[in-house]
Amino acid sequence: MADNTTDGSHHIQNDSAEAMQINPQRAKQLVENLTGISKRIDAVNKSGRNVRLIAVSKLKPATDILALHQPQSSSPSSSTPFHTHFGENYVQELLEKSRILPRSIRWHFIGGLQSNKCKQLAEQIPNLWCVSSVDSEKKCNELEKGRKALLSQQQNGSGAEKLRIMVQINTSGEENKSGVEPDDALTLCKHIIEKCPSLQLSGFMTIGAIARSKATTPENVNEDFEKLREVRGAAAQGLGWEEDKLELSMGMSADFEGAIGQGSDEVRVGSEIFGERPPKKDAVV
Repeated sequence: MADNTTDGSHHIQNDSAEAMQINPQRAKQLVENLTGISKRIDAVNKSGRNVRLIAVSKLKPATDILALHQPQSSSPSSSTPFHTHFGENYVQELLEKSRILPRSIRWHFIGGLQSNKCKQLAEQIPNLWCVSSVDSEKKCNELEKGRKALLSQQQNGSGAEKLRIMVQINTSGEENKSGVEPDDALTLCKHIIEKCPSLQLSGFMTIGAIARSKATTPENVNEDFEKLREVRGAAAQGLGWEEDKLELSMGMSADFEGAIGQGSDEVRVGSEIFGERPPKKDAVV
């Protein structure tokens, strides 16, 4: 089942969120869509792992996110958020949304990341839970600066914790893809562990080749997902860690069921929950 836990340390609603008007029909549809994805995850999750579902909300309005985060009246504990983990691709959009939406949301930054945006991202969003697209020491160092600055202000009650980092691996070898080469993964992992005390290495992420993604079925092995498992195995060995201490983030709308079959701990699903996205120029926070 999707990981919807929250520590309960922040109120679900804040003033901005309370002022938002949520369309009940839209909210009902979103909840049905997300519930359907969760059921599909459960159906293919033969090992019973706790597979985290990241609802990818890029270019979707804050009201959509709030509709999925707010407690559902039918739930046994009416104050528990319905869904907690949301993914965004653009720094500016995430900054805006994080300011007006409840602090109980756990944000994941999953898009292409520029070094000059890293410090701001890590420092200004206390409930930024994970950055999944890290592929250089420079980006790690800037994220470290930002999170260190935030943690040093802890007396302001920010409730921030170490920032989880997923190292993005270019498993397909395509030149246009972000990510470190598989052979360079261990070096970057060691850098995070040894030089970035405000960051926490949590695993590896890949996007993979679109053609392979489209051909993926629960029965058909995706080479990109196999490669990510190999990278994890080698890194765990190099670090002297148990493999399951390093999570795998692989699988999106088109191939998440196959990814779970190949051992993914986390899937990123957007259009299957929120519907088609508007062009970036037309998106409204």
